[in-house]
Amino acid sequence: MNRVLVVLLACLLAAAAALGWALYAYRNQPIPMASTPVRVKIERGAAVDAMTQAMQREGIGVTGWRLWLAVRLRGDARAIKAGVYELAAPLTLAALLDKLVRGDVLMFELTVVEGWTFRQMRAAVDRHPELQHDTAGLSDARVLERVGAGEPHPEGLFFPSTYRFSPGSSDVEVYRQAYRLLKRTLDEAWQARAPDLPVAGPYQALVLASIVEKETGRDADRDKVAAVFVNRLRRGMLLQSDPTTIYGLGEGFDGNLRKRDLQTDGPYNTYTRTGLPPTPIALPGRASIVAAMRPAPIAALYFVARGDGGSEFSDDLGAHNRAVARYQLRR
Repeated sequence: MNRVLVVLLACLLAAAAALGWALYAYRNQPIPMASTPVRVKIERGAAVDAMTQAMQREGIGVTGWRLWLAVRLRGDARAIKAGVYELAAPLTLAALLDKLVRGDVLMFELTVVEGWTFRQMRAAVDRHPELQHDTAGLSDARVLERVGAGEPHPEGLFFPSTYRFSPGSSDVEVYRQAYRLLKRTLDEAWQARAPDLPVAGPYQALVLASIVEKETGRDADRDKVAAVFVNRLRRGMLLQSDPTTIYGLGEGFDGNLRKRDLQTDGPYNTYTRTGLPPTPIALPGRASIVAAMRPAPIAALYFVARGDGGSEFSDDLGAHNRAVARYQLRR
């Protein structure tokens, strides 16, 4: 009997020592790593065995029983977040699990700039090294189809913002997020629009917002610029916007807008055609969308750049000509 007790006691002491060593290793012993840093993808709902295999494939020397024991001792196996993690030495088992439970996943960003064209957005998406380029080589129409857009032309349909994603994400998801955010922003602004706005619907308001976006970069002037174009639309006047004409010239524009360009008729030439152009000419931001929906209550029909980033607004042609002489011809 005494011998049995001695053996049992020895076993208990050995187990306690093993547990103590495991706890020490959990807190203090670095996990062997073949290289550092490395990326590991943890799938949603992955079991401990699957997580162990994913780490071992990347040269992280974690053993299944140690990871299983650590997870059980912590009691937060369900709190582990899926995603791509960047792991760097030195890394203990405790630090590894802290990272997985926090969801400290690797994320990248892509910023779509207000006033970009869709062509510029596609170029930025195509060159981002951390995206999976599922739209490479697709036509604009196919990109719209992939994101679920019903509009026939992509210009203006993607909201300028910064989008975050994990490495290896499909570029389709970036386009989809930008499209949905634009639609939500546009719908909200349309619901709060000024009465008697001379546009047929949210899409035409988006066209107007894109012109406002390209005509000024100064927030204080946006609603006034919008007012000029709204006042002209109400009177049936030509909008006479250089950016729309430039957009119509496409890649052939060399940076110099000539008199013959203004006189050559085309769907985007607002010097020869009344009304709005058929599509937006850029990706407008929130401020321009709101300004197009709620223009300033002014009677101005003209504006000219002052040279300081702002514009001078005039109610009649005489005042406008004087402003041009003062701010443009003098320069």
